[in-house]
Amino acid sequence: MKKEISNLDIDRIIEMAWEDRTTFEAIQLQFGLKEQEVIDLMRTEMKASSFKMWRERVQGRKTKHEKLRNFTEGRFKCSRQRQINNNKISKR
Repeated sequence: MKKEISNLDIDRIIEMAWEDRTTFEAIQLQFGLKEQEVIDLMRTEMKASSFKMWRERVQGRKTKHEKLRNFTEGRFKCSRQRQINNNKISKR
């Protein structure tokens, strides 16, 4: 049984999938989609050429898989950047 995902969530999943340092595990934690389900979603939601470009970019990228990362900190964060909790940006 496939669960329904809102258009807003689909947009966010696609955005997270394109980000280099956002792991598939983070997407699964937040949206409950496994790596293959993210790939399938990207295939259906994107143009064929964009999907192909994304797959070439993501395939073998160590930063997309938590177990392959060689660093413990997730990423650099500017002191002026807003805090993000559960996909919602909090006010300062």
